[in-house]
Amino acid sequence: MASFVWFLGVGLASRKLSSLAKPIMTISAKGDLITIKTKSIFKNDEISFKLGEAFEETTPDDRKTKSIVILDSGSLTHVQNWDGKETTIKRKLVDGKMVVESAMNDITCTRIYEKV
Repeated sequence: MASFVWFLGVGLASRKLSSLAKPIMTISAKGDLITIKTKSIFKNDEISFKLGEAFEETTPDDRKTKSIVILDSGSLTHVQNWDGKETTIKRKLVDGKMVVESAMNDITCTRIYEKV
């Protein structure tokens, strides 16, 4: 069975390393600017944006995307577009945990973060 990151075009070595990562994600807001920082032994990433405003993003797997994040029914919905493709990442709190659902076409990946 192919993995979600395989559909994104991530190479085998990076897929193997990322599967071992236990990332720590921090979401903060300063005024209307939201920042999401993700740190792991494999790679670190940081994006800053204003809700509803498009921005340029370079993803951890080096895709150059046009992105937008909106607040939708209590979820941060992050849409990335590149090369005629689209990925949607929904971040929401469920029972004190952050559930992150990444989707592309009919493939969905779910990751659950616990507060530390």
